[in-house]
Amino acid sequence: MLLKGSCHCQAVTFSVKSHHPYPFNRCYCSICRKTAGGGGYAINLSGDSKTLNVSGEEHITVYRAFIKGEQSTGERHFCKHCASSLWVYDPDWPELVHPFASAIDSDLPTPPKRTHMMLGSRADWVEVNGQFQDKCFDEYPDESLAEWHQRLGLEC
Repeated sequence: MLLKGSCHCQAVTFSVKSHHPYPFNRCYCSICRKTAGGGGYAINLSGDSKTLNVSGEEHITVYRAFIKGEQSTGERHFCKHCASSLWVYDPDWPELVHPFASAIDSDLPTPPKRTHMMLGSRADWVEVNGQFQDKCFDEYPDESLAEWHQRLGLEC
């Protein structure tokens, strides 16, 4: 599926091909929550980094978070004008790019189930609206974005 996205002020637009476009994985870590998660979590999708096409690249800035005192290799891309979170890229996994579902303008498919991750660092004020079939994890889930899509037969 071709995902098309943009920042709020439209200075940056992008597209990326995704085999895993269902927005199911809610991340409650402090980094996602504070940089992209108005509801207390962020939703990351998965895309093929080789297909990322960006217009307005000069309007992008990158943030690399500190985790346990060390700077992360993950690069969080934002619009430097309107502060919209766009995607995360980590050179440790060069084939992937993770657009934030909140930046996607394309219609996304509705996930039949959800995963709630990093609940161990969830803010006290955040309610987890999990359904009975949802999986919840204090840290990382036991399956990747690709494995979740594959298990449920949701490959695109």
